[in-house]
Amino acid sequence: MNRRTAIIFYILSVYVVVQFVWWGYHLIELTEEVSQESAQVSKRVTMIIGEGAVFLLLLLIGIWQIRRSIRKELKLSERQNNFLLSVTHELKTPLAANKLYLQTVLKRDLSKDQISDLLKKSIDENVRLERMIDNILNASRLENNRLTLEKETIDLNDFMSSIQQKYNSLLDAEILELDSDTTIKISADRFMLETIFSNLIENALKYAGKDQPITIWSKKSDSEILFGVKDLGPGVSKDFKNDVFKKFFRIGNEEVRTQKGTGLGLFIVSELVRMHGGTITCEDNVPNGANFKITMSDGN
Repeated sequence: MNRRTAIIFYILSVYVVVQFVWWGYHLIELTEEVSQESAQVSKRVTMIIGEGAVFLLLLLIGIWQIRRSIRKELKLSERQNNFLLSVTHELKTPLAANKLYLQTVLKRDLSKDQISDLLKKSIDENVRLERMIDNILNASRLENNRLTLEKETIDLNDFMSSIQQKYNSLLDAEILELDSDTTIKISADRFMLETIFSNLIENALKYAGKDQPITIWSKKSDSEILFGVKDLGPGVSKDFKNDVFKKFFRIGNEEVRTQKGTGLGLFIVSELVRMHGGTITCEDNVPNGANFKITMSDGN
């Protein structure tokens, strides 16, 4: 539903309510006029007023519910528009970069090291493109209930250590730090667990940058397993800590935003965590930054 339709609906709703009040006013006046002449007529008019009041109340409740639905649809439409803008930009950027790298290799007389560097950059752009396409496909599968859990027992510390090594190797720097002081076994889908960590780490790299450490952590608490990703970036305002897990949601306007992304990463993470029967929250890190904490039952 577009904004024009919403405005028309609001105008019609106000008109209907005003008309009910106006008719009710005249009905009360009529009741006063005829009450002295006929008690039976007065009784019937009172009954009509009562039924009209109930109908008006139901109408107002209906209008309120429809208004909520309209507002949600408008917000979703805005987020979808932002998504289309961002995807268009995200698709064009790596494709244009790869084209430039390959043209440079073909048209210029470069050394072996220079060619190797350009090809590495081209591969990095391709990996970035693959991740974005994977996120779009995963979001579609989640909405159509086409992802199924295939649980297995996983040593969480070993799993996180392999994630740490993988990203530090890709980034060619010791950016990811591991914080875990006990052996934890978790029953989870390996592919989904890797997707959860990958999206959280990519989100941290996007907003915190590559100049400061990012911590992947885990601990056991009573009958729960806690794990997540911490960064030292700008953090998330308390006004948006729940909204960041909504599909297509991104803070700010796509036309002026400088950070890349599609608004699907954290949505996918929250849905995969939910499929495991867990919860995810966005908390403040100390002294600054964000801490995405996942809580799962030890019996999962």
